Amino acid sequence: MFPGTGAQHARMAAGLYGYEPVFTDAVDSVLSRLGPEGCAVRKDWLADAPAETLDADTRSAPLLFAVDYAMGRLVESWGVRPAAYLGHSMGEFAAAVLAGVFGLDDAMRLLWQRVMMQRTTPAGGMLAVAASEQELSGYLGDGVVVGAVNAPRHTVLSGPEEPLRRVAERLAADGRTCRRLASRTPYHSPALAPLVPESEALIGGLRLARPHTPLYSAYTTRLLSDEEAVSPAFWAVQPMAPVLFGPTLDRVLREGDRLLVEAGPSQSLAVLARGHRAVRSGRSAVVSTLPPRAMGPGADRRSVRAARGELLAGTCRPQEISAPGHSGRLPVDLPVS
Repeated sequence: MFPGTGAQHARMAAGLYGYEPVFTDAVDSVLSRLGPEGCAVRKDWLADAPAETLDADTRSAPLLFAVDYAMGRLVESWGVRPAAYLGHSMGEFAAAVLAGVFGLDDAMRLLWQRVMMQRTTPAGGMLAVAASEQELSGYLGDGVVVGAVNAPRHTVLSGPEEPLRRVAERLAADGRTCRRLASRTPYHSPALAPLVPESEALIGGLRLARPHTPLYSAYTTRLLSDEEAVSPAFWAVQPMAPVLFGPTLDRVLREGDRLLVEAGPSQSLAVLARGHRAVRSGRSAVVSTLPPRAMGPGADRRSVRAARGELLAGTCRPQEISAPGHSGRLPVDLPVS
C-alpha cells in the first residue's frame, strides 16, 4: 500500500537515506531526474530548517513519490514479491511506476509538469472528517466536494480556501472531528479540472504499458484493466477525481485473505486497514515499514528492520494467497490523501 497527499511529514524516511543502499539509490534516481530542482528538494528534505516546507507542492509531490517508490523497491529487494499493488492518490502513481505502466523518466516529466501547472490553481486544501460521505452531504457546495472516501467514517473534503474554512467551522460547531491535511492544493476536486487537457496531451506522448503486476485502482475500486493502463484520459483526470480507497480496500479484502504492507510514511493506510473487519478478525494482517511520524533516524531504521523480520519470518502471514489470476510467492498487497 502506498500513501498519498497528506501522509507527508518533515524528514519522512530520511533516516534511511545513506543507510539503506537500495532506498538511497531509488530516491537519487527519482530526484536526479529533476535536475537542480531535485537537488533543492533533497536538501530541504534532509535539512533541520528547510528553505521550503513540505506543504509546498514543489516539495511534497516529488518527495512523497520518491519515498513511496523507494520503499517499494526496498521491500522488493528483500525477496518479497507483491501479489498486487494498491495506492492512494500519489501512491497510485508510484504503484503504476513500480508495476511498469510508466517509465521513471516519463513519470517524473508528468509529475513535475503537474506541480508547475498547479501553481495556477486557486489556494485551497483538504479536510479529513470523522464522518461518512452521506453524513457530510449537507456541508458540500461552493466548490467543496468529497475528495476521498477512506473508510466508512473517514472522509476527506476538498475545495477552495475560504469555503473549506467555513465548512471546517461549521463541522466544529456541530461537534464533528475534523483536521486539515498538509496540502495547499485542493486535490481531487473540480478546482484541478482546467489542468486535465494539458496533462492528457503530455501523457499522450508518453510510452504506457500494461502492468506486469496487478494494480488495484482506488479511482475505480477494481483491478486496473489493460485498456485503462494505456489510456491518457484515465491518468489525466486522477488529480481531480475522488479517491475511493475504502471501497477498494473492501474489494481487496473480500477477494481473499491478505498481508497488507504499507510502503510509505505516516502509517495512514495501515491505520485504516487495521480498522477493517477482515484485519480485526485475524483473517488478514498489516505491516508498517516506517514510523507514524518523524522520530529520528534510528526510528526509521528500527521500523524497517522490524518489518523485514516480520515479512521474512512469515510471522504475520495469514495464509498463502495471491491476486485474482496471478500467482505469487508471498501474498503482499503494496498499496493514502
